[in-house]
Amino acid sequence: MPRAKSRVASRARRKKILKANAGYFGKRKSCIRTAKDAFWKAGKYQYRDRKQRKREFRSLWISRINAATRENGLTYAHFISGLKEKGICLDRKVLAQIALHEPESFKQLVAAVKA
Repeated sequence: MPRAKSRVASRARRKKILKANAGYFGKRKSCIRTAKDAFWKAGKYQYRDRKQRKREFRSLWISRINAATRENGLTYAHFISGLKEKGICLDRKVLAQIALHEPESFKQLVAAVKA
């Protein structure tokens, strides 16, 4: 009985990695050993940055809300605590969109918190 080799499966695995590394520079796109290292490293960065993106967006929303509240004579901290006291349940993403696209509505929110 002839010896079975896993040529098809191993070639497919290598092709998958080389295809994923198509835009990389130097040996990272062509040499399988360095390409594999680059592939795994990129995967780690991908995983890490999916979490980081959420943090970055939250800080962006907070800075937008802070800028809008200061224009209306209030600080971010007082605005958020005032919203909680009044029972207005809007998350920071929505508040940032309102502050950016509908400043008149945001002024009404600030007035409601001040009152």
